[in-house]
Formats: sequence, C-alpha cells, structure tokens
Amino acid sequence: MSTVRPITFGPQVCARLNEGATREWLVPDGVGGYAMGTVSGLRTRRYHGLLVVAGDTPASRHLGLASLDPVVTLPSGAVVRLGVHEWADGAIAPAGHRLLAGFALIDGVPRWRWRLGGVVIEREIAAVHGRPAVAIVHRLVAGGPVRLTLEALCTWRDAHGERTAAGAPPAVTATADGCVVENAYRIRGPGFTPGGEWFRDVRHRTEDERGLTSAEDLWYGGSFHVDLPAPGDIAEVSAWAGDLDDPPPPAGPAVVAARTRNRAVVLAASPADETQATLALAADAFVVRTRNGPDVVAGYPWFGSWSRDTMIAYEGLFLATNRAEQGRELLRAYAGTLSEGMLANTADTGAVEYNTVDGTLWFLHAAGRHVAVTGDDDLAAELLPALRDVITYHLSGTRYGIRTDPADGLLRAGAQGKALTWMDARVDGVPVTARAGKPVEVNALWINALATVLELSARTGIPPGTAERACPQAREGFARLFPAPGGLLHDVVGGSGEDPVLRPNQLLAWSLPHAPARPGRETLDRLGSALLTPLGPRSLAPGELGYSGRHRGTPAERDRAYHTGTVWPWLTGPWVTALHRVGASGEDVLTDAEAHLSEHGLGSISETADGDPPHRATGCPFQAWSVAEHLRARRL
Repeated sequence: MSTVRPITFGPQVCARLNEGATREWLVPDGVGGYAMGTVSGLRTRRYHGLLVVAGDTPASRHLGLASLDPVVTLPSGAVVRLGVHEWADGAIAPAGHRLLAGFALIDGVPRWRWRLGGVVIEREIAAVHGRPAVAIVHRLVAGGPVRLTLEALCTWRDAHGERTAAGAPPAVTATADGCVVENAYRIRGPGFTPGGEWFRDVRHRTEDERGLTSAEDLWYGGSFHVDLPAPGDIAEVSAWAGDLDDPPPPAGPAVVAARTRNRAVVLAASPADETQATLALAADAFVVRTRNGPDVVAGYPWFGSWSRDTMIAYEGLFLATNRAEQGRELLRAYAGTLSEGMLANTADTGAVEYNTVDGTLWFLHAAGRHVAVTGDDDLAAELLPALRDVITYHLSGTRYGIRTDPADGLLRAGAQGKALTWMDARVDGVPVTARAGKPVEVNALWINALATVLELSARTGIPPGTAERACPQAREGFARLFPAPGGLLHDVVGGSGEDPVLRPNQLLAWSLPHAPARPGRETLDRLGSALLTPLGPRSLAPGELGYSGRHRGTPAERDRAYHTGTVWPWLTGPWVTALHRVGASGEDVLTDAEAHLSEHGLGSISETADGDPPHRATGCPFQAWSVAEHLRARRL
C-alpha cells in the first residue's frame, strides 16, 4: 500500500519566520471546523487557532482556543517560553520558534520538536473526527525532569473578524479539570489555574498583506500545569464545543485514533503511489458531514460550501477516493435544491441563491460521472426526471437571461451587474469579467449535459425528452461559431462579438466526457506557451489587455486580479485530460505540482497563485477543486 508522503522540516525552515510562517498545516474535524497554524507556531491569520468551530453551515465558524503556549521550567530553574507571537509594533515575543529542532506532518498529524539543550519536548495536535474537538499532547522526549505550563489564550468570535479589549472579556468559568469559555467551549487539562488579562494587539501579518484588519486582543483564560519527571511522560489537553458535558477521549488516545483513521482513509482510496496517497488524505479534509448530510468545504480557512466548486470537485473527491456512497447521498440532496432548472448555491452565505450559469451543468456532469463509474442505474433513474427538467428550463429560459438561442442551440446568459460563470469576481458590484453571451466552457458543459441525459436515458430506458433534438443542434452550432485562428476557440461569442482573448476556458471544450471539440497537439502547445505555469494555467495570457500578474493587495485589488492572470491549479485537471485526448500523458504537468505539497498548505494544493514568477501561492492554502482535479487527473 502506498502511504502518505511525510513532510518534514529542520531548523533552517522552522526557526526562520520568513520560511516557517509561510507554511501552514490543517487538522479538520470532519464537520466543517478545524485547527490550523504555521510550522513556526506563529499565528499569521485571523483564522489560525486550535479550536475553530463550524456553526449551522461550514462557513459560519467561530474561533475559540487561539493558542496554548508552552512554558518550560528546566532542572536548573530557568524558564523558557516556547510560544510565538507577533505584536502590532512588529516585535516577536516570545520567540519559541528559534528553539525548534524540527516539524513533521506524518499521516496528517503535525508534530513539533523543541530542543532546550539536553531537554527535548514534542507536541502533537489532532482533531476528534466527527465533532468539534481538538487534542493536544506534549511529550518529554529527552532530559528532565521539567515543569510544563500551558497558557490558554482564548476568544470567541466570528472567524472572519476580530475581538478586542474595547468590549467585555470572554467569560471563563473554572471547572474541576479546566474551564468553560463563553459557555461555548470547554478546555480540559491538568492543574488548571485561572488567568484573567488581555494580551493586546496581537498581529496577523498575512491579513496585513490582504488589506484587512490585522490586530486583535486575546484573553488569557488560564494555565495548565504538570510535572514531567522522565522521558515518555505526557501532558494532555483537550478542547471541544457542542455538548460540553460530553468530553472527547483523552488527548493521547485521540491523537493515535486520528493517525489510525487517516491511514484507513488512504487505504480505502487505493492510491497507486505516494503522491496519490497524499492527495487522497488531502481530499478527506473537504468532505464533511452537516445536519443535511455530506457536503464539501470549498477551501480552508474561510470558505464554506459552493455548489459549483462541489460539482467540479465531485469526481476527484468522491469517485477517485472510493466514497461513492457518500457521493450518492450528496447528489440526491443537491437534486432537491433544483428550482426552475437551476441548482441552489447556498451554504456559504446561509441564504438560498441561484446565481450561476454553470453550477447546474456541473451537477449534471457529476451525476453522469457517478453513474458511469459506479454503474448505479437506480440513481440514474431517480435523478433523470429532474435532469430532463433542467434541460427543458434551459431551452425555454430561466433566471438571468439563461436560455438557448433557437438559431444555433447554444446557451447564452447575462444580466446587468451579474457574473454568472466561474469567473465571477465583482468589484463594487461591477463584474470584472462579465462574459455575457455564449461562453465557451458554458456551452461545452451544455453539450456535455445534453449528451449525459441521452446516455442516462439509454441506460434506464426512460425517454430523454427535449435533449434528443437539442444535442445535435448545439454541437453543430458550437462547431460553426467557436473555432478561432490557430486551432483555438473563442472565449465568448454572441455578446458584443467574438472574443479572441486568450483564456483557459476552452480546455473544457476539449476535456469533458462529451466534449464538443478536439484539440491538436500543436494547439495545446500554443496555449501552454502562453498560459501554463508550474502550478497550472493562468486565467488570462500575459500581454492581453488587463493582465495582472500579481494576486495581491486589498480585497478590491485581489478581486480585479482573480481572473485576469491569476493561476488556477484546478484547471490542471482539464489540461491533462485534453493532453490525454491527443495521446500525451501530461505527467510533466502533474509532476510540477508535487513540490507545492510542501510549500504552502502542507500536503494540499492552493486555490490560486500569482501569474508572474515565482508564482507565489495565494487564496486558500487548502482548496477542494485544486486537490480533486489533480487527484482525478492522476488516475486517468
């Protein structure tokens, strides 16, 4: 069996903030919450913490336990602080990262190792899968005896915001084995002593880079104390939300259980090699259980569920990892949100929205792939009536001007102030890339959807309805209107005229199962020379009007760059699939991403990257469709 690639760093990374603080680890709890931080131990984001709890949806999270700072009293009586904090004036104090001998991420469990002369102490952190709970274990590995103090810095706030000393401090109630904070979460550990003061102006340097508020105040809730006389002795601390009277297992066994579960997840995915094993475990982070059943977190640390992202990621997350039963449950639940032929895009905002032209078509693609891979004709028969309704609504018209053009059978869409394709960024309510008309990937998905309904109809014997006559017309219309010079495809037709701008969207027209076009190898090479980077294709070619090579700055600046040159690793999947269609392996493209597994979000693949070299990763460091499409492409 292939196992997950261990990711390890020595002091040259751990003890240098410019290195260790840019590499992030994630421990998900399986219900939308997580623990997250950096290799160095410095909290660089407002989202970093040891207990981040999901609410009614995975996106409505609260930060609870921000950090648990170790303080070691050595046999000599010297006191050494191992925590790391940055303050508003730029000072780093304490600077425990300087004593880090190493960091390792093994089977999804992060481990730190500090050397204090002859004393060595390790820390491990794991989530308790299926509930909002975290286990933290400190172990004396060498030397001793030592006295270990663990200082709990607490808050209870929306994960997207800050809490300061301008308001009331968090209410902390002592218990027999720790404390309860804000009646929202509980911390359990040895020898608790209440605290009671603000740590003011804690700085999050990454939020500075993102043009957001970068300082907050944390409440010193109290400390835990334990003697560690000899190597092998441990200190166990747990924190959990939900039912505060139902404690999780002790921290030591919880860490062992987490590692065992992660190995089982990888084994169930039957990976062919170490990289596939790493990606299979990365995929597990995004599949969560909510009160409505299984769902997908689009990215950590700030996204919840988005229908489009879920359906693009579906094959990689569920079918490439042997989670078909969970996937089946998810598809049935999402089918229940269809309205006027459109799939709801709901969970990240907490309100029902129908605001994409392609999310529904990706749903049909996901359903088709599920049936093709699993042979689940019962699900095909159950979903087919709803899928036929989708086709009917798209033919006659639905929200936002989404309807087929009777002249060519192609799908058009557009509404004032709306960005309906996956290139959906807006600044001050104005779409950056509106793409009104007939976008190339939307029509590739439309033809793929029509063919999928025909295919499912053939499997089940249920008549296909309007898809039977619509599919040939759409294919002919696509072949007539989309070809551009040099074997490329126009990005949009039928809007203000043909759009020759060089974007990667045409990859979908060459890579979907029922793709309406076939590329030449020379065409892919030409496109690659303009768009391809080590982390995937750019969203716009350099030299095109409006190209932005840096995805940086304020929210508005980042949104302007989002689809105007920024690299999107998820597009590597369509790229490699298109290469397969012309007899090439795409192995070189996939190999480029392997180094990234230890560069940013450890063991995972980022949402985006700068278009210009060195293509520094941006956006969420852990992104579902990026991981899913790399995993799917590796199984071709």
